[in-house]
Amino acid sequence: MNQWLLFFVASFALLSIFLSSRAQTESTFFYGHSHTGETPNLITLILSQVTTWIFARSLMNAAILGFYYGFWGTLAYATYYLSFLTGAKIIDSIRFRHGFSSVQQFLRARFGLAGIVCYNFVVGIRLISEVFANLLVIGILFGVAGSLGYTVTILAFAAVTLAYSVMGGLQASLRTDVFQMIVFLITLIILVFMTISSGTYSLAALLFKPFVITEPGPVLLMVALLQVWSYPMHDPVMMDRGFLSDRETTRKSFLHAAWISMLCITAFGSLGILAGANAVSGEAMNDVLIRLLGELPMVLFSAALVISAMSTLDSTLSSSAKLVVIDMEVVKPALQNGRLTMVVFMLMGLLFVFFGNQDLFSAVAVSGTASMYLAPVIFFSLWGGRNDIPVWSYISAFVMAISAATLYFTESSGYSAMLGEAHKYTKLLFLSLGVLIGGCLVFWIGGKTSQLTSLGLKGNV
Repeated sequence: MNQWLLFFVASFALLSIFLSSRAQTESTFFYGHSHTGETPNLITLILSQVTTWIFARSLMNAAILGFYYGFWGTLAYATYYLSFLTGAKIIDSIRFRHGFSSVQQFLRARFGLAGIVCYNFVVGIRLISEVFANLLVIGILFGVAGSLGYTVTILAFAAVTLAYSVMGGLQASLRTDVFQMIVFLITLIILVFMTISSGTYSLAALLFKPFVITEPGPVLLMVALLQVWSYPMHDPVMMDRGFLSDRETTRKSFLHAAWISMLCITAFGSLGILAGANAVSGEAMNDVLIRLLGELPMVLFSAALVISAMSTLDSTLSSSAKLVVIDMEVVKPALQNGRLTMVVFMLMGLLFVFFGNQDLFSAVAVSGTASMYLAPVIFFSLWGGRNDIPVWSYISAFVMAISAATLYFTESSGYSAMLGEAHKYTKLLFLSLGVLIGGCLVFWIGGKTSQLTSLGLKGNV
């Protein structure tokens, strides 16, 4: 299988490089404009949104959650893609209601320097985790952690993706996204068709795990429903694509990306569900799928992961460059600085691959929990239009979210047991609920305090 997969990876990488062109201007490199200055059209935005959010980690997570927790595990992961709907509302409010050209501009206007420092910290963690997680999936396809195949594949894949990313920036990412999404859809359709033809699909197999609200699958579904409000705002890849085209094109791209993504994730995750329904004790998911489907479908299974990993990595690198050079203004806005930023983020991702935690869902859960400090920002300041929320409320919500994310990481990794013996997703649910309630509470108190102070000043006058 590895020989065919290696051939596919090499061919796919070469085609991606061929489709990329060297960016000559900042608008092309950082904002994805064509060489003639045109903004991305609807089809490009839809396919780019979908392929950059159906990353290798997502596909693998959806399948693994389905394998262990059945349909409810896969559905829980698919629920995160409701982020496109909340993301569309967030983007529309920032751009067209409040008149800002980036999330950072909005946060600076509302909460000053603290607003963007906290946000950029969370976004930076998100970007590094994306590089790490997608490289990790690629390595797993070619060998066990630490093996020669694992190491060489990761390094080669990182080098190829970095090569065309530094060459073309966001414009290259958008162009390759269209190609990569088309290939991914064809691959997924063939894979699902072959699976159905094998006779392994059945309603009984898909529902082999009953719905029990205290089981990990339904619990994780509740977590997703809590985190989906803030999750899109901390994802720079999604947010960046919300500022590229006109209002109607942007709105439609988010809406269509939502249902397409959820459909793709559920379809791919169903393979994990079928494997879980047919597994014998101690059998790994990939071994079950090979036994049920044979070698060729498993090549397609792995190929889908490769496609999604590459499409996500180039977009992550483009967003990293824009974050540091344009949004944070750490260095002079120049193409060379954007390219150097990409190299730095790729190196940090590689560092985490070889020396960090290997739990794929931990990266999602940690960044998702950290992002929840933004929920009260969205509810009160963005959608509620409140300008009187004090900075201490914002910082308090941030500290709560980061503390909860850190605690979940230590609990799920076995470094601590402060929350007892409950399942890690149950712990995540209570932490997420606590952050959401606590954040909204400090925003409400802060707003009330500001109102009372304002009334007192008016009374004195």
